[in-house]
Amino acid sequence: MPLAVGWVLALLLMAAFSALGSWQLQRMGYKRTLLDEVAAVLAQRSPVPLATALDPARTGGYDWIELDGRFAAQPPLLLDNQLREGQAGVRVYRLFLPAQGGSILVDMGWLSLQGRRVLPSAQVLGGAFLDQSLPLRGLLAPPPPAGLALGQAMGEQDGTWLLTRIDMDAIVALQGPAGTPLAPRVLKLDPDLPIGFERDLEILPNTMPPDRHMGYAVQWFGLALAVLVTALVLTLRSRRRTPPLHGKMDA
Repeated sequence: MPLAVGWVLALLLMAAFSALGSWQLQRMGYKRTLLDEVAAVLAQRSPVPLATALDPARTGGYDWIELDGRFAAQPPLLLDNQLREGQAGVRVYRLFLPAQGGSILVDMGWLSLQGRRVLPSAQVLGGAFLDQSLPLRGLLAPPPPAGLALGQAMGEQDGTWLLTRIDMDAIVALQGPAGTPLAPRVLKLDPDLPIGFERDLEILPNTMPPDRHMGYAVQWFGLALAVLVTALVLTLRSRRRTPPLHGKMDA
């Protein structure tokens, strides 16, 4: 392979590896910013008005909220393929109707699925709290990312709705034409409340933490450096093997 061609390939590889490393650093910075924002909200726990929860401009933000109301009569929504401590399960959501108006999707927590993937029974998903007015509090957060959206977002199964992703438009349609405006964010219930299932206020479940992104960035930049060193070594070896020009002329 000509030396110039080898260097072109090396430069392309170094550029690609460096771009991947830079992307990992960007993801690290983005997630650290989110974690810092949530830490500040949880430290203050200063409740925002319901209008802020319903504001589309705050879709990507985090706020603490406290409100009174009741859960809607609609069946629970079960988000499939949710891991917790390495165990498969579903995350349970219900629509909550604040006394001031509107509706909010509430993250009730995580439930384990048996090996045969038997959905939780109505008795497990139900509760006395469904028939009474009660106060709620928790963290308003963007819905879980949908990932690659393939097929229908939700389908009815055994009296519940099984979801492959959180699709706010599909949930609004579930309420029917007389439904109330749905907040663009999800309410993650305060774990100290005596309702719901296993839960926490983690905002990055099942995703890489910032430090992992840093580790991958170091690996990508290390590969770029390795390519550079390899190209330099091969170039030096190639020059040593090439006979001097004046030697050929003397011969």
